[in-house]
Amino acid sequence: MGNTCVGPSLSKNGIFQSVSAAMWRSRMPDNNASSVNGESAKNETPMPGREPESPMPVQNTPPEQVTIPKPETKQEQPAIPRKPPHMKRNNSAGLRTDSVLQRKTGNLKEYFRLGKKLGQGQFGITFLCVEKETGKEYACKSIAKRKLLTDDDVEDVRREIQIMHHLTGHPNVISIKGAFEDAVAVHVVMEICAGGELFDRIIQRGHYTERKAAELTRTIVGVVEACHSLGVMHRDLKPENFLFVDQKEESLLKTIDFGLSIFFKPGEKFTDVVGSPYYVAPEVLRKRYGPEADVWSAGVIVYILLSGVPPFWAENEQGIFEQVLHGDLDFSSDPWPSISEEAKDLVRRMLVRDPRRRLTAHEVLCHPWVQVDGVAPDRPLDSAVLSRMKQFSAMNRLKKMALRVIAESLSEEEIAGLKEMFKMIDTDNSGNITFD
Repeated sequence: MGNTCVGPSLSKNGIFQSVSAAMWRSRMPDNNASSVNGESAKNETPMPGREPESPMPVQNTPPEQVTIPKPETKQEQPAIPRKPPHMKRNNSAGLRTDSVLQRKTGNLKEYFRLGKKLGQGQFGITFLCVEKETGKEYACKSIAKRKLLTDDDVEDVRREIQIMHHLTGHPNVISIKGAFEDAVAVHVVMEICAGGELFDRIIQRGHYTERKAAELTRTIVGVVEACHSLGVMHRDLKPENFLFVDQKEESLLKTIDFGLSIFFKPGEKFTDVVGSPYYVAPEVLRKRYGPEADVWSAGVIVYILLSGVPPFWAENEQGIFEQVLHGDLDFSSDPWPSISEEAKDLVRRMLVRDPRRRLTAHEVLCHPWVQVDGVAPDRPLDSAVLSRMKQFSAMNRLKKMALRVIAESLSEEEIAGLKEMFKMIDTDNSGNITFD
């Protein structure tokens, strides 16, 4: 969310108070003055040696009758009752709709006990929850309806839950236990993944080989192939969206976030710009893309798994997008000279800018470097790879924290206003604004 724009402000009376004070400053009475009927008059005493003034001539005719107008009496205005403080009405689509899930659900607390907070995102909070009947632990993502500001936000939640049900059963996709709805929130109960993020696990282990990178690639692209075979495009593949189930050495790696995912039909093209800067495919930026964009994103992850840094880098998002569209892949800097040719061949073919020439997810899984007992060497990668990966991961975490602080400091009305303001500035509907 963008920064809050704050203009100059005045106090309750502000500048008008100082002007009024200058114009209506109270006058101090003279030392010898006394007030007579509201007017000021001086008490003069005759000076010695001074002749008295001649008396005024006496009027022989009776004075004319003078009618003194009665002072107007202003009718007191009836006291105006004070209005209660203005309460902003939340016009979020999530609260307006009869039902986000469009079906009746049971009460979450009848089946689960909520525990400690596990995390927080843009729309809600994730809690630990325990199933009362079995005692089994799950994660419950509670999505506040008031934060679903637009109809698109409501539709995104519906679609995410539908897609999670659609992909149920794949070993590397987080499984959904159920979805519940009450007056204030939608609750999604799913399996708990407490083993940490992909990069954190690699850094924590310390020992990392090219064969291990190939194994992780097989898992990630296996999820992509499963999604595509079921008519689902993920649209936001990145390392942060892959979590391990637990801390065990052979723990399963799970894909966790389908918030931007969408159903697609063969040959269908999409135009909305979604995803994350380092991982977004060039055809997404050109606003004409299909499921091939997921393979590009997976290729970026493989590049980072082997080198510790993304292939397209710049100081800001616009620069990153320029590199994604026109930059060259770097296979000459360390550690690439020591990486196998088969690995470099795979990355090149996953990061072809023409989606028609790019490998499909199935073709990636058939590549000799990715296959089980394939050609990926079992030798350790350069220690600099882990150092770079640690720095890159820390930078992303800092950005995420900064965005969360900004987002949480704004009200829903302010966020909605910023969205509308952005739409007005974003005249070409590209999802970005420039000074051009």
